Amino acid sequence: MSDTPPVRSFPPVIADDARVLVLGSMPGHASLTAHRYYAHPRNLFWPIMGVLFEAGPALDYDIRLRRLQAAGIALWDVAGECVRPGSLDARIRADTVVPNDIPGLLDAHPGIRRICFNGATAEALFRRHVLPAIPTPPEHVRLPSTSPAHAAMSFDAKLEAWRSGTRLPP
Repeated sequence: MSDTPPVRSFPPVIADDARVLVLGSMPGHASLTAHRYYAHPRNLFWPIMGVLFEAGPALDYDIRLRRLQAAGIALWDVAGECVRPGSLDARIRADTVVPNDIPGLLDAHPGIRRICFNGATAEALFRRHVLPAIPTPPEHVRLPSTSPAHAAMSFDAKLEAWRSGTRLPP
């Protein structure tokens, strides 16, 4: 047993006409403290969103969120609650994960045609805790984590993967 209290994710950022759902695993400590998605200064999520959707880190957070929503991009996390000492995904205690209601979100937003996982842990949590509850899931793709802990891949390589992954087929 652990004395570490559970952490809780944020509500989804989503517009009615969302087409792509980006799922993280659980916000890290910097994000939870700031009450903002991808708040760690070395996380590459916002620099990548800046190139792809003009929603870069120099903009006010609310403007970034509005630009993503205008582009049809929604944000959420697979885990709604879990015990995780520190910020690393590897520290998430699997037996404590309570998933967000992603099936309900997909039902409420039938225009979502693709789910993009921000890293392997988000995909693994989704497959274990959410996928069995979705009769016909949208297309889904794992993208390289934007976390500073995943530094082996260059910014340009991550950018190209995200460019391809968030682009919807005609």
